[in-house]
Amino acid sequence: MQLAIFIVKKITRLLLLLVAVSLITFLLVSLSPVDPVRAYIGADMLMISPEQKVAIEAYWGLNEALFIQYFNWLTSLLSGDFGISLIYRLPVIDVIADRFVSSFLLMGMAWGLAGVFGVILGSFAAMKQGTWIDRLIRGYCFILLATPGFWLGLILLMIFAVWLGLLPIGLSAPIGVLSNEISITDRLYHAILPALTLSIIGVANVCLHTREKLLEVLEQPYIKQARANGLNGKKLFFRHGLRNMILPAISVHFASFGELFGGAILAEQVFSYPGLGQAIVNAGLNGDVPLLLGVVIISACFVFLGNFLADMFYFMVDPRLRVRRGGRFS
Repeated sequence: MQLAIFIVKKITRLLLLLVAVSLITFLLVSLSPVDPVRAYIGADMLMISPEQKVAIEAYWGLNEALFIQYFNWLTSLLSGDFGISLIYRLPVIDVIADRFVSSFLLMGMAWGLAGVFGVILGSFAAMKQGTWIDRLIRGYCFILLATPGFWLGLILLMIFAVWLGLLPIGLSAPIGVLSNEISITDRLYHAILPALTLSIIGVANVCLHTREKLLEVLEQPYIKQARANGLNGKKLFFRHGLRNMILPAISVHFASFGELFGGAILAEQVFSYPGLGQAIVNAGLNGDVPLLLGVVIISACFVFLGNFLADMFYFMVDPRLRVRRGGRFS
């Protein structure tokens, strides 16, 4: 019962979030100076007459009031129809599905690497507090927090792709290869550089949070008692430190889905990686409202999923979060 109430509350918040995000995005794009008809016609815009332009606007429903356009889109969305992309001339759901695999592979690799190395480095820094190792790791994290992701991507691209020639310059698959001939190895190989860019940036938050939480744990009375009993080093960390600081570290890492998606947009632009990030940039620049709204909805669900998984993990593991004072559930 507690879990059911918890999930219902989260789903309600998700629905309200999706309505708010989609409405704000729709208004911003509709009020922007970008002409969606020009984006649809492209270079042939000069060849059409004003009457043809009016007919195209009527066909896409662009001549109606904004609230009617939004209501029509929302009605279609509830029936499973995301609309047609103006720049790709394909159903929005097909464009998203085609690019979701590439983005999921990229963000999955980056998320996993950032989590593993963030926890390891943060644990080392805490266990070696005040030493040169601690100062070196903290300095590394502070530099990363101030480093633009696109700049780091360009540096890695120049070193590993241009100078050393070890990794591909961009794209998600080899040029000239049919889609049905592309192996998972090819996709992983092309995702290494953008994933490395995202993971290097993402390590900093996880590392610093892990360090602070582990330092708090190491100051607890039972840790001091364990040290007095002769327990230290690896045995102290794995027996008492790891289990008490891993939950906050995992929570922070799950909650970083939003930052990860934002960083993926820049990384995909730098490496010409055809994922959702590149699609949302193209949609915004060309006034492709159906595609932009579709990607925004998917990305909002993705970010919400990260926070939901973090809350769910805590809810299932820590019984203190299940009940509030007066018997009210969190």
